[in-house]
Formats: sequence, C-alpha cells, structure tokens
Amino acid sequence: MTTAATYARFGAREAYGVSPAYERLALAVSQDGELLALLEALPPAKRQPNLLFAVVRLLGGPVEDPAAFHAYTLAHWPAIEAELRTRSTQTNEAGRCAVLLPVLAALPQPLALLEVGASAGLCLYPDRYAYRYGEHLLGGGEPVLDCAATGIVVPDRLPEVVWRAGLDLNPLDVTDPADVAWLDALIWPEHTHRRIRLRAATAVAAADPPLLVRGDLVDDLPALAAQAPAGATLVVFHTSVLYLVPASRRAAFAEVVRALPGHWIANEAPDVLRYDALPAPPTEVHHNVLALDGRPLAWTRGHGQAITWFG
Repeated sequence: MTTAATYARFGAREAYGVSPAYERLALAVSQDGELLALLEALPPAKRQPNLLFAVVRLLGGPVEDPAAFHAYTLAHWPAIEAELRTRSTQTNEAGRCAVLLPVLAALPQPLALLEVGASAGLCLYPDRYAYRYGEHLLGGGEPVLDCAATGIVVPDRLPEVVWRAGLDLNPLDVTDPADVAWLDALIWPEHTHRRIRLRAATAVAAADPPLLVRGDLVDDLPALAAQAPAGATLVVFHTSVLYLVPASRRAAFAEVVRALPGHWIANEAPDVLRYDALPAPPTEVHHNVLALDGRPLAWTRGHGQAITWFG
C-alpha cells in the first residue's frame, strides 16, 4: 500500500466517526505531495499516521487545521524526522481491558498475563480497574472503563491476576514524565476522557509496576512466558499491535504463541489476522476482531468503547 493510500485509509476507516481532526488531517496528507515525499524517505514503519500526528503534537505543533499542520511540518521537518526515527506507535489504552475482560474472566483462574507490545503495561491491570457495561458496574477501582456490550452476558467478577509481564521493543516507564508525555501525545486530540483515563491508569501501574522486558515478539516470547508461575493460567494477549509487524513475522509469532501452554487472546484488525466467514461489523467505523486461541468471538472498537459478540 502506498503512503498516500495508508493515510487515506486511516482517515476513512480508523479516524472516521472517532476523531474529526485526524480524519481531516489524514485525508489532507494523502493528497499533499510535499509531505508525502518527506514521509516516503523514511522506513515504512515510520510513515504511520498515528506516529506522525503524535510527534507533531509532542513538539507542540497544530493538528486541528490541515493547512497549519502542513506549514508547521515543513518548517520543523528536521526535528520531526528525528523523533519519527527514534519513536514508535505505542498507544497504551487501558480502555481496551473492557473488551478483554469477558474472555479473561471466563478462563481458569488465577491468571498469568503476558502482553505483547505492552508499551507501559497499562492493559496488564484488568483486575484493578472498574467497568461500566450500560447499567452494570463491576469493580471499585479507577479508572472506570465504559463499554457498550451487545450479545453478551457481562462478567460478574473480576479476574484474579497473580503475575503480569509485558514484552516490547521499547518499554515505557510510567514514572518517567517524558514517557508519559509521549503516551499523552498518542491520544487523539478530541479525546479528553482518554487523557483523564491515562492519568488514572498510570497511577495504578506506578503503584505496582509490572515486569516489562525489552525484546522481540518472536525471539523473546518463549523465555518470558517460561517465567509465569506454575499453577496459573498463562494468557498471552495483544491489542492493535500486529498491524505494525511484517506479515512474515506475524506468521512466525502465531506459530510461537500456539506452541505455548495456556491461551492466546488477539484483538486486531480483521485484515491483520485472517479469519474465515466473519459476520458484518455492526457499524461502518473501524472494528477489531477479538479472538481466543485463533477462534473469532466478537467485534470490538479500537479503544475498548464497544464489543459486539458473534451469534
């Protein structure tokens, strides 16, 4: 896919109905020859819309108006390029725990959680947050994660987590203000509620830091999984991570994770891990597919705001 097509798709599918600012911006960049030429001089992984927009936000640039964004990006390209080359998309959305919870709560307890692409590890605390599925409230912690649930009986208990670990090429530290600033920059401009949620989730993680290991999702996963305590159900999971991974490495990862004991939860876009005969998504906005051990279970929204169970 060309860089222009990547931005057009991001605007039309991922940002559509979720972030008007990023929808406008992505569609404008897709037709901006000057910006596309700069982006195409970068490695493919560094051209991602989320990454570019977050870097500009981090540096204090405008993302609401495409013309102002164009001018700022051209004027500050050396600084932007330097950040793009050293950073990666590491959105750490604790809200995604709301769509993972129904699966986690149904597995044999207690759980040993291992997140691939963990960023700062905020999704490793599903037992510490509270959840609101319509009128059903579960848990007493902060933040409270709202999720519209369709076709599913929501859990009546939180999972019991006895071990939590994460694997990432560049783990982030919630006690480092610079890392938290990057997590904030990755949140889309209109999403004030997600910024509030980030502050609450980072406080949870800072009080009881997880084991975060710098490593590769294929080469280093088995060794980390082997550290899970005996007597706990190992759960390897990931959310909106594999789209950043080349197809050959995705296939290698699937082979590795299937060979591990325990269970595998994937929450990825439908074209990232291929599934047969999926039902139509409930709306036109972007959805992920939630799957357990390779079996698709539900459509989910990208930030955990909704889950629609299959059949």
